[in-house]
Amino acid sequence: MKKKLLTIVAGTRPNLVKIAPLIRALQSKDFFDYRLVYTQQHKLKSMSQIFFKDLKIPRPSKILKSSGKTQLQTFSNIIKEFEKDCIKYNPNCIIVVGDVNTTLACSIVARKLNIFLAHVEAGLRSNDLEMPEEINRILTDSISDIFFVTEQSGIFNLIKEGHKKNKIHYVGNVMIDNLYQQKRNLTKMISNNFVTNKLKNKLKRYAILTLHRPANVDKKNSLNEIFKAMNKISKSLPIIFPVHPRTKKSIKKFEIFISKNIYLTKPLPYIEFLNLWKDSEIVMTDSGGLQEETSALGIKCITIRTNTERPITIKQGTNSLAGTQSKNIYKIFNQKISSKTKFKKIPLWDGKSSMRIIKKLYEIHRSF
Repeated sequence: MKKKLLTIVAGTRPNLVKIAPLIRALQSKDFFDYRLVYTQQHKLKSMSQIFFKDLKIPRPSKILKSSGKTQLQTFSNIIKEFEKDCIKYNPNCIIVVGDVNTTLACSIVARKLNIFLAHVEAGLRSNDLEMPEEINRILTDSISDIFFVTEQSGIFNLIKEGHKKNKIHYVGNVMIDNLYQQKRNLTKMISNNFVTNKLKNKLKRYAILTLHRPANVDKKNSLNEIFKAMNKISKSLPIIFPVHPRTKKSIKKFEIFISKNIYLTKPLPYIEFLNLWKDSEIVMTDSGGLQEETSALGIKCITIRTNTERPITIKQGTNSLAGTQSKNIYKIFNQKISSKTKFKKIPLWDGKSSMRIIKKLYEIHRSF
C-alpha cells in the first residue's frame, strides 16, 4: 500500500528550529513519505542557510521563488508558488508550524486545495492584533483540520473559538525537542571555534539581548526607551547583543546611543547562540521562542513586551513581562537578577513532542 505523503513547510529561522525534530521523527518511523518545502523568508545566510547545517536538516525538496518588494508581494508569491508545488505532488497532508507569513500563506493553499492541514504550535494567543504573528495564528487556526498545542492555554483558546476538542492534541513543544537535541550535540563539540567564545570567556558574567519585533524596533521612541534601560543595566552586567538586520537598520536610522558595555555581534548560528545564552545570567528578549527555551533550561528571562502568547513560561517557567518602558524594564531586571525562585518543569516539554505528533497523524491518517 502506498504511504501517505506529508508536505512540511518552513520559511524562517524559528520554523527551521521547529521542523528539525519533526523530520527526525519522520525518519525514525516508516509511517509516511514526506517533502520539505522552504520559502526562504530570510535571505541572509546567517538568518537561515546556516541553520540547515547546524540542525542537520536535509536539503529541501523545493525552495520557492517567493521574494517580493513588499511583505504582501512575498505573501502572494508564496501562495502562487506553493499552489504549483501542491498541484504537482498532491500531498495528503500539509504541516505548518508557528506563526510567520509562510505559515498562513501555505495554510490558505491547503484549504483552497482541500488538503488536510495540521498546525503545530496551535492555539497560542497574545490578544494583541497589532502583532502580525497574532493575525497569522488566528487565521491559520481558523482553517486547520488538526491542532497540536504546546500548553494548556492553547486548548482553552481553541475551544473558546469554537474548535472541537477531539481535534486538539496537547503534545508538548517541538522547540524544546530541538533544544535538548542540540544541547546534547553541544556537549560533544569542541566549541573553541565559535567567534563569540573569546567574548564569552572575557566577560565571564553577562546578559543576552535580542530585539526584532516591529513594535519595538520600528519606532524611535520605543527603541530609545528600551536602550535607556539596556545602557543602565550594562553598567552592572555587560550585555551581548546579536543584532537582527531589521534592528540594525533602525539603530542606525534613529541614531540610538548604545553603551560600550553592550557588545554587538552579527546574527548567530543556532548552536553558537545556544552556547552563549545557556551560560548567561539572564536573557532579555522580545522573542517568543526564547521565552520557551529559557524556561526549559532554567535561565532567567525578561520579555520586553506588554503581553505574551506563551503564559506557561510565566506561570511555571522563568519568564517575566517587563513592558517597553525604561523604568519598568530596569525595575524588573533588578528584581529578576536577585531572585532565587526555582522554576517548575513544564508538562510534556520532555523532548518527545515531535514523535507524539507523528504517531497521532499516523493514528488518523485514513481521514486525510
